[in-house]
Amino acid sequence: MADPRMQKLADILVNYSTKVKPGDWVMVWPNTVALPLAREVYRCVLHAGGNPSLRLDDDDLNEVFMAEASDEQLQWVSPVTSVSVSQVNVMIRLNAAHNTRVLMGVDPAKSRTHQAARREIMEIYHKRAASKDLRWVTTQYPCHAHAQEADMSLHEYEDFIYQATFADQPNPVTRWQAVHDLQQHWVDWLKGKREVRVQGPNVDLTLSIAERSFINSDGENNMPSGEIYTSPVEDSAAGWIRFSYPAVRQGRAVEDVSLEFKAGKVVAASAEKNAEYLNTMLDSDEGARFLGEFAIGTNYAIQRFTKNMLFDEKIGGTIHLALGSGFPEAGGINKSTLHWDMVRDMRTDSTIHVDGELFYKDGKFQV
Repeated sequence: MADPRMQKLADILVNYSTKVKPGDWVMVWPNTVALPLAREVYRCVLHAGGNPSLRLDDDDLNEVFMAEASDEQLQWVSPVTSVSVSQVNVMIRLNAAHNTRVLMGVDPAKSRTHQAARREIMEIYHKRAASKDLRWVTTQYPCHAHAQEADMSLHEYEDFIYQATFADQPNPVTRWQAVHDLQQHWVDWLKGKREVRVQGPNVDLTLSIAERSFINSDGENNMPSGEIYTSPVEDSAAGWIRFSYPAVRQGRAVEDVSLEFKAGKVVAASAEKNAEYLNTMLDSDEGARFLGEFAIGTNYAIQRFTKNMLFDEKIGGTIHLALGSGFPEAGGINKSTLHWDMVRDMRTDSTIHVDGELFYKDGKFQV
């Protein structure tokens, strides 16, 4: 019998996050490890009147492809992918892994080639998502590999996930609606503002948010959620930042990342570990050295770093920046195959001023 919290999580994904309606084409996209949750999601889609399709992701096959594919094969885009991204009404992604390090040995140049070939597909995806023509959500299935990354037992990790998603609560939807209402207060306050300055022991960064909108991330797209975010004006970032936690991508942990910005662009990047990989990714394309996102994490049910950005970027009391593609729905125009989130703790001696007014201090909102 399925964990009742897993059944609640499936219900949240289908009936709250993506609001599946009769006749919707719903792509259920799990890693093979996440099939138990996929079954519950599939059942909920059917009960909601949707038409589910299944797309499986497998660690071993991904490793074979990335290790052995030629440049021509890396650049090939499956018609199945093109049709689904262009036409599905709902996409529900269920992350999991047998081994989070399965792609560690892949040449970063091959990853870059593979990403570049999907630029057009990703632009379609982002455009449809921005217009709400495509409703999507991503969540994490509790599995041994990610529990190990988070330095937890599987039992602890299950509790962590279900607490962060409110799936352990009597009425999760009510809780997520309360998150929406609280965050909307801050989003409304930020309307019409022009300049953000972030200061602290390891950051002094200024960026423009003129004519940009903040988005209320309330669990519709990421589950769990709990953040407000925007795309800064592309040529505005100036200053420097040193991130608190490793920047994890494709199984690689880039540790102690420091970035310096001038006229919006990263002009210097360093790291204590995997610095070469960092700079390879920053050279992916012309947009990779510009910011696509500035965000504040608001989920105070998440208080520990797990090497999983779905949770880490939501940690209450943190900010995160993403290098690469921006969000059209926020006014962002930066285009890149990269979107790489990096997290900075703001809970000690740190502030955010907006148009000169104190907005945030030591991990807490001041308005």
